[in-house]
Amino acid sequence: MKLYHIGFGTEDLGDNPPKLAFLSGEPERSRYIAQNYLRDFRLLSDYRGLNSYLGYLSNGQPILAATSGMGAPSLSIVVNELIQVGITEIIRIGTCGSIQPHVPIGSLVISQAALCRQGAANDIAPLEYPAAADPFLTVALARSAQALKVDYHLGITASVDTFYEGQERYESSVNPHLQRWLQGITQEYRNLNILNYEMEAGTLFKMAGVYGFSAGCICAVVAQRTEKESIVLDSKKAAVESAIAVAMKAAQSELEQFR
Repeated sequence: MKLYHIGFGTEDLGDNPPKLAFLSGEPERSRYIAQNYLRDFRLLSDYRGLNSYLGYLSNGQPILAATSGMGAPSLSIVVNELIQVGITEIIRIGTCGSIQPHVPIGSLVISQAALCRQGAANDIAPLEYPAAADPFLTVALARSAQALKVDYHLGITASVDTFYEGQERYESSVNPHLQRWLQGITQEYRNLNILNYEMEAGTLFKMAGVYGFSAGCICAVVAQRTEKESIVLDSKKAAVESAIAVAMKAAQSELEQFR
């Protein structure tokens, strides 16, 4: 039976179904991963722009390159259905904005856990339920980043629901009048040693704890919020490429010792 939102079911995954999914917010990134990193890939579905591809690593390991869409509500639907078709490990490959001066544009953030300020997550588990990444996936990502000699930072991520108000954007938003509790929130998070803003990891981590699968997150830094609000598009492609390469190496070699 094909699941309603992702557009495919277990019968579409063959005799050697994937257990690991790379999950990206952008359908273009999922397609890029399939076209450039997977062998014998095929499109499973592009329903609602949630492109999903089945392909294989050079060692024959089946991989799903899937799309979560933007934000936690969309991700929660996709992840629920991915678990239903047999996925047991998910690595989010995303983008983020740094809120620390020592985490520059072009580097990577590997999330150990998330400050989860997301309504979707509250439907999954209580507010105080931990939003923590799988330690083995996290170590595999960090080791892969070290082996590839890319600039990476390991720490806590702030996962919030909105790109503008929730990430305290004044200048680039149509609404410069933030609620009082959001005014100064970025500095508060900086003081708590939080590294970055993004919009999905917290809900992904809580779902992993409740549903019983493994989740990790690696994000390319495309904005430096200690300097300005805007995304630096010129640096995005190379940074995302590094994030994908680290995730691929983790899947192909580093994770084997933990499975």
